[in-house]
Amino acid sequence: MTHKKEYLKEMGIDIWQDKSRINDASMTAKTSSQNNLEDIKKQVIACKLCDLHKTRTNTVFGIGNEKAKVMFIGEAPGANEDLKGEPFVGRAGMLLNSMLRSIGLERTDVYIANILKCRPPNNRDPLPQEVKLCTPYLQQQIALIQPKVLIAVGRIAAQFLLNTMESMSKLRGNTYQYGEQKIPLLVTYHPAYLLRSPSEKRKAYVDFLLIKKMVE
Repeated sequence: MTHKKEYLKEMGIDIWQDKSRINDASMTAKTSSQNNLEDIKKQVIACKLCDLHKTRTNTVFGIGNEKAKVMFIGEAPGANEDLKGEPFVGRAGMLLNSMLRSIGLERTDVYIANILKCRPPNNRDPLPQEVKLCTPYLQQQIALIQPKVLIAVGRIAAQFLLNTMESMSKLRGNTYQYGEQKIPLLVTYHPAYLLRSPSEKRKAYVDFLLIKKMVE
């Protein structure tokens, strides 16, 4: 309990309170070996399907436990991610790490990826065509990792994955199903948003408590 309070303190929270349709997507990959994920990563590195390859520094494939029960999905890499080639780094990544620890998880326990594998210039929102071309890579990652629950991180990721224009206030707190395998999907705030709006961290912690409950 002491460690938990320390992690909540890192997140700027004193005490948090507990609370308790998606279109089918084709899951093309069927097996789950490291080599298969590495093959997909190589395809991403070589990918030139859209113009984002012209402006990227690095592709950002994904990172974490390849047998993870929980898989986090953001919208697209930012500047720090583009430089490092890893999702959710910098201050936002540090906050995500603290949020994970608050429910007894480490970054190495989960898998983290984005819908887009390349950074859009100036961190603009992903274009529908870019999402369409890049989503098959994500679908294969999900099929190979076979997580118990998916977490859509941020409004844009949630809207694309759920094929909706609903607001975060309406999307949060509900359980959706993703793809033919009907994987449970939850929606939570992006850590970058929480850094700008620290008062919303309490709501995010409620989301993480639900994550914990679903994987116990």
